[in-house]
Amino acid sequence: MGKSDKNLSKRDSRKLEALRKRLRELQQRLAGAKKQPDDPREIETLTKEIVAVEAEIARLTGQHGG
Repeated sequence: MGKSDKNLSKRDSRKLEALRKRLRELQQRLAGAKKQPDDPREIETLTKEIVAVEAEIARLTGQHGG
């Protein structure tokens, strides 16, 4: 956890942990999809989901930018 996580409510902290888990899962799926591109749209969909999850994590932790 980063330094800013300490300022989060328990609810936000749990949400952040769930988002980070989801992000890891999406990144693993994306890596697999790139190795075996059965459906080219899957890579695009996973990439968009990753961006959305990263944005939500940044919003919760107060980090703006990449």
